Amino acid sequence: MGKYEEITNALHILGLYESATVKEIKNRYRELLKEWHPDLCKGDEDIRKEKTIEILNAYRIIMDYCEHYRFSFSKEEVEKYISPEELWSKQFGKDPIWGNFQDDEQD
Repeated sequence: MGKYEEITNALHILGLYESATVKEIKNRYRELLKEWHPDLCKGDEDIRKEKTIEILNAYRIIMDYCEHYRFSFSKEEVEKYISPEELWSKQFGKDPIWGNFQDDEQD
């Protein structure tokens, strides 16, 4: 199994999609551990242990990828994640009809 397939499988185990924040990954991991942990879950002990190990391994695979991922801080990459307000301001600026002109108004 290649690295991509390994990560895709880990995402599937954790119930994540192609993109997620580290916070979302950690939250999902904790949710699943609470659900399947052998000390907290009722049911077949072997299944609980197997599922817990599967969740732990999936989490390790994804976090290892995240820890070794090279982030780009280029202008183009950073601007992909600006807030809707920033995007609006960038597009329309001080335009009197569409922009944020309230700062310039005097009563």
